[in-house]
Amino acid sequence: MAKDSYLVGLVGAGIGPSLSPALHQREADRQGLRYLYRLLDLDVLGVAPQAVGELVRAARDLGFDGLNITHPCKQLVLEHLDALDPQAEALGAVNTVVLDAGGRAVGHNTDVTGFAASFARGLPDAPLERVVQLGAGGAGAAVAHAVLTLGAGRVTVVDALPGRAVGLADSLVRHFGPGRAQAAGPDELPELLAQADGAGGLVHATPTGMAAHPGLPLRAPLLRPGVWVAEVVYRPLETELVRVARERGCAVLPGGGMAVFQAADSFRLFTGVEPDRARMLADFEELAGAESSVACAG
Repeated sequence: MAKDSYLVGLVGAGIGPSLSPALHQREADRQGLRYLYRLLDLDVLGVAPQAVGELVRAARDLGFDGLNITHPCKQLVLEHLDALDPQAEALGAVNTVVLDAGGRAVGHNTDVTGFAASFARGLPDAPLERVVQLGAGGAGAAVAHAVLTLGAGRVTVVDALPGRAVGLADSLVRHFGPGRAQAAGPDELPELLAQADGAGGLVHATPTGMAAHPGLPLRAPLLRPGVWVAEVVYRPLETELVRVARERGCAVLPGGGMAVFQAADSFRLFTGVEPDRARMLADFEELAGAESSVACAG
């Protein structure tokens, strides 16, 4: 007999403004499900990211059905899981943990499918010959896989930690084949983006631009009109990168679509029920719009 009641949560740092609870709960209400979505904020709890394993165990003991995992725990959580689906294993990053009836914690990654669906919807004709990606963390691994799955010729990964960029590039080459990925340093960005002009774009997958990490992840003059820009951060919906890129004539993909599509895929994993993605997109626009109005009024 199918369940009609679910307890899920989100583990991460600084997640108080997250729209995930409302997105999940609204869709559950329409599906006739009782659905309680709790925030397990590391900052509020006063624990380090390394405590993610304890939180997973506590959630299992308390009868949770699943957890979403966000920054900075998408890679740290791996060693605390009983199994990984093939995509999460290939990525080395998890954003969804299903706590099944057998007591197992199984890791999945819906960031890949979420970003791919958002990109196909928002930048359907974007050239993909040369893609530059900033960030090689958990979200970075997912979106790099998504971009290459969409047919990118080559992804160049840039990260403040050179070893992390090399590790992700090597992993991508093993998965997609020689020549499909490479690592580069931040000092190479001007040349890389010049090469991408008219042939590709920039994917941003670092925390820069989040409410707690404001600012631009690169110098504004590097953004050329012939380079599209895809953002992963969605809080705020219009990050400084999105605003500046749009002002400089770039085609822009904000992070909201990825947030919605990955949430929809997580909802399906938690419940076994197929969500209505169009309704969830409308929910997101309403929620984000209402929040923007409140911020402006304040």
